[in-house]
Amino acid sequence: MAATVSTRWFASFGGRLAGERLERARHSPQFRDGKFRNPIPTKMLVPGTFWRMIRHQFFGSEERVPKKDIPVEWRTAADYAAAPASGLRATWIGHASTLVEIDGRRVLTDPIWSERCSPSTLVGPKRFHPPPIPLEQLPPIDAVVISHDHYDHLDMATVRVLAARGTRFAVPLGVGAHLEKWGVDPAAIAELDWNKSASIAGLMLTATPARHYSGRNPLHGNETLWSSWVVAGPSHRFFFSGDSGYFDAYKAISEKHGPFDLALIKIGACDETWQPIHMSPEEAVQAARDLGARLLLPVHWGTFNLAFHAWNDPPERAVAVAQKAGVAIVVPRPGEIVGAEQPQRVEAWWR
Repeated sequence: MAATVSTRWFASFGGRLAGERLERARHSPQFRDGKFRNPIPTKMLVPGTFWRMIRHQFFGSEERVPKKDIPVEWRTAADYAAAPASGLRATWIGHASTLVEIDGRRVLTDPIWSERCSPSTLVGPKRFHPPPIPLEQLPPIDAVVISHDHYDHLDMATVRVLAARGTRFAVPLGVGAHLEKWGVDPAAIAELDWNKSASIAGLMLTATPARHYSGRNPLHGNETLWSSWVVAGPSHRFFFSGDSGYFDAYKAISEKHGPFDLALIKIGACDETWQPIHMSPEEAVQAARDLGARLLLPVHWGTFNLAFHAWNDPPERAVAVAQKAGVAIVVPRPGEIVGAEQPQRVEAWWR
């Protein structure tokens, strides 16, 4: 058993930036002195908050894990047999994982079906709820977009299952090394720098800027790029923020690629300690406004205990600010299917 655990640990670290992939990175405007960098100076922690964070970790009184079961709407492949009449709808799987049906195609963002977001199956943050659809019940997926290589966004076990089904992946520069290490066919990987695009199944997928960091192996941080994504079909387009702090890139993304019918924007893990690299709910609403999004679907919350706030604090804040600002918002239960062109009613199920 120890050997199995050790083998999985090392396998989950993925590959390294080397060879031709390293040469590609060296030509990226985002790559300097052997590391990928944010476009503006960015620290992982707000200066002066480290010891406050440590005290908070051990003595904080927030309800970081739900006391009751989260309501889940269970799905099977049959729910996706017919394309949506409107051409666009979304199913929030949990955390940053969302199944988006767009113009007759299916796109999956940052899929994680594992019990823990960790290199280990024994320790690490554990799911609050099961995935609302079993991995084997997923309908055929045309494209998977990965925002970056952290364990709560890039899950080795899930990637291997999807790859075995012939799924294609769009990833930021360097992340392809992980996928290839796990047996994914290089021909199934589109590995992109910011503002570069790839056509997959009739959709145009464009890697766009984000403000974050990367690394699966603690000894090799920022050797892969992080990104947000624009997914454009013949009639619709959506934006996926991945993990990011707020910055002024969203207006530029909108001017070049928008407006968007749907924006999947992160709201969780928004403790003030990590403000440079994680948007707050209030900033997520502002980002949706910057993007010209017709509908905001908040993600990156409600699935793993990854922050020092109450598990259900982010949607409360996001809904309050969005309604005050006149931003259309929907907060589905895990597994709930929402049509991006339908009037939305927010039910505070997380209470």
